[in-house]
Amino acid sequence: MLKILKSTTFLAIFASWLWSTAFVGVKIGLEYHSPLQFAGLRFFISGLLLLVFFGKPRVFLREIKKQPVFVLLIALLQIFLQYAFFYMGLDLVPSALGAMLIGASPLFIAVVAHFSLSNDRMTFWKMFSIAIGVLGIVVITLGRSKSEVRGEYEWLGILFLIMNNLFSGFSNVLIVKRSKGMPAWVLSGGSLMIGGLALFLVSLPVEGLASGPFPRDYYLALGWLSFLSAAAFTIWFSLIKRPGVKVSELNVWKFLIPVSGAILSWVLIAEEQPDWISVTGMLIIASSLVVLNLSNYWRSRRPRHHEK
Repeated sequence: MLKILKSTTFLAIFASWLWSTAFVGVKIGLEYHSPLQFAGLRFFISGLLLLVFFGKPRVFLREIKKQPVFVLLIALLQIFLQYAFFYMGLDLVPSALGAMLIGASPLFIAVVAHFSLSNDRMTFWKMFSIAIGVLGIVVITLGRSKSEVRGEYEWLGILFLIMNNLFSGFSNVLIVKRSKGMPAWVLSGGSLMIGGLALFLVSLPVEGLASGPFPRDYYLALGWLSFLSAAAFTIWFSLIKRPGVKVSELNVWKFLIPVSGAILSWVLIAEEQPDWISVTGMLIIASSLVVLNLSNYWRSRRPRHHEK
């Protein structure tokens, strides 16, 4: 049982589930707080939580001092730029179109990995499984609402969301290349605090300072979002650093995020009910994961020929 809980597959699914729970929390938080400031506060608290949980401030500072530029770069790409473009993009496009672009992030990350990592090239079966997953996202999204582009600012929003996906890919590749020896909790904690602080400071002249008072639901949402970010990013960074794990294949599990998010909305929100289009999209996404895992299984079983 312990072997299963430590497996890459289980941890990738668990991290994806954690991220899928963010939709409800963000929706609650943004009722009382501006987007960039709320995100900055959430991520800064996430970094503090990791520091408190591991209780090793000297280790934290020592490891950060070894590679300060690397940690700053991950904070800039993974937290500050990615989430700044994420929120700005969502503000300019219809929600359905935004959901499709965000849901297609494994495709963009796979492309970045293909051109950046020599051992993570695109293969036919990998492309096929990612294409099926993107199709599932499209089916779910188009079944729920319209997504046509209506103006020039929406094209700018599309560009922002594509940049969001590319920044995620670049940060994943950087972690593979340069994070050796640095504990995952140090990298995630440092980048979350620095990136969160940067988002908060930028939000002040742009959005002003939200002073409250805030209701209990706001603090519950902020607390859960801070916890899930700390846990999910640490898990993800640790998986990226594992020998044999490929960035493109790991990120395919993120197709589960909209699936889990939809299921949670059906359970928690009275107005949300399952429909056949959403269920069909979920089955398509499930088939993409089956294809990817079967192709990996066949590849592992293929006899290796060594030179004599």
